[in-house]
This record gives sequence, C-alpha cells and structure tokens, in this order.
Amino acid sequence: MKILVVGAGAVGGYFGGRLAQAGRDVTFLVRPQRAARLREHGLHLVSPYGDAVVHPKFVTAPDLSSPYDVILLSVKAYGLEKSMEDFAPAVAPGTVIVPMLNGMRHLDLLSARFGAEQVAGGVCRISSEVDREGRILQLTEVQIITYGNMQGGISDRMQQVHEALQGAGFECRLSDNILANMWEKWVMIASLGAITCLFRGSIGEVDAAPGGRELALGILAETNAISTANGYPQSEKGLAWARSMVSTVGSKLTASMYRDLLGGGPVEADQIIGDLIQRGRTHGLESPLLSAAYVNLCVYQARL
Repeated sequence: MKILVVGAGAVGGYFGGRLAQAGRDVTFLVRPQRAARLREHGLHLVSPYGDAVVHPKFVTAPDLSSPYDVILLSVKAYGLEKSMEDFAPAVAPGTVIVPMLNGMRHLDLLSARFGAEQVAGGVCRISSEVDREGRILQLTEVQIITYGNMQGGISDRMQQVHEALQGAGFECRLSDNILANMWEKWVMIASLGAITCLFRGSIGEVDAAPGGRELALGILAETNAISTANGYPQSEKGLAWARSMVSTVGSKLTASMYRDLLGGGPVEADQIIGDLIQRGRTHGLESPLLSAAYVNLCVYQARL
C-alpha cells in the first residue's frame, strides 16, 4: 500500500519514520522548510526502542499529484483546514484517511470535504516532541495507533490497512468501536490539558499544591460527565486509570498542549476543550473548571 503521512512532526514523524524504516512505501507531505531539513539531515528518531536516522521520500503540496491508498493525518487540529487543501490531490475513491488528531470536530470537517466513507476514526498514544535540532524525541515507552470504521465493525478495507501498518515496531490495534476509543482519549487529554495549562505545572506539582488533587479530579469528573451525556460513559477500569494519571504524587507528566504553551506557540484550545464544553452544553451540562481552563487559554492565544 502507498502511504502518505501528512506532517513529519512529533506524531507523524515518529510513526511514519518507523514505517519507512520497516520498508513500507511511505511518503511524507511536508512544508518547504521541513523538506530542506529532511533533505540535508534525514529524519532523526530518538527513542527508548532505539535511535534511527531515516531518509524518507517526501513531497511538498505543489508537487503532490498522485493518489495514495492510506493517508495518515498527523497535523495539529488548528492546521487541519489548510492541510486538507494540501493533501486533497492524494485522495481518490478507495483512499482511507486515518486522522490522528484529538477531539471529534475533525471527523465532521474531513467527512464534509472527502465523504464519510473515506474517513476512518483514529487514536494515537505517544508522548513525543520535536527538539530544536528537528529530532523527534519519544519521551515514554507508549507507542500505539488504534483505528477503525466510524460506523463500527471491521471492514475488509480496514483489515487491509491494519495489515499494512503492522510490524513496524509500534503497536497497532484495529477497533470495532473506534468512537468509544476516541472519547476515552478525549476525556484523558482534555483533563490533562486543562489541569496542566490552568495551573501551569506538571501533574505532580498540581497534586502537591493545597487542594490541587481535588481540583484535578474535579476536572476529570467534568470531562467524564460530558462523555457520558454524549453516549460514551467511561468504564470503571478506564476511570481508575485516568484518576491515576491526573493525581499521582511526584508525576512529571504534562500535556502536549502545556508544552506548546510553554514554547509560546498556538494551542488546540478550541478543538480539545472548547468543543468538549459545547458538547456538554447541548445536554444541559455546565463545566466551570473546564470553562476556566478554556478562558485562560483563549486569553493566552489572543496575545499571540
């Protein structure tokens, strides 16, 4: 299968780099500045599973013309609409778009542009970042991609995608209920983002502050209430895991949104927190702690 990876940043660069390293037919769609760096230095992966330098195929938007079988979409949510225009020439009947974005809004945008039948649901779990040298640093050992039909079930086409992505050094999961998987991650990432951005610290730092643990668990309770109201209640096992993630003594865990904020860049406030709040309001829910985090991030973004 011909695979197009849109974006060679912390997520797409890592998973696409591992696929290219495994000999898959992978091409990266990147911006000119990133293309120049890849041309000169290659794609550097720094990982607990072994460092690598990959010299992948890449194109920029003006050069993209032929269709691909699979498109792994790994841009930030605020760059989605521009990226859709860039990769549109790669979409043909039968192309499967697998987005690895957070939240749910992107599914509506992609379906409206390309048709729901060509859009899969997707979730990735990895903690990674791009350093000043352009290297991709994997910060923990977790590296999982989960994907599946938005309508549920397992189709022959998604089975083929699953076979194409397996065996590249990271875990692949084919789900028959991908929307539930996406809501599970949304609850976690919105909680983690709201906690670390609102209180400007790691989970351990918030937990050590007077009342910090109670507020962190309050934010998690709000995100779970919204998920439940939308038909995706979290399991007891999932909630226990989430509670441990947001209230661990000494934890250095932070959200990628918080790391973006510290770097002075744009953040996915609307897509991860704002949209979640709105989906709660459609069911009569108010979320004061999430709303405080959202207002905080909106004030920050207005200054950029």
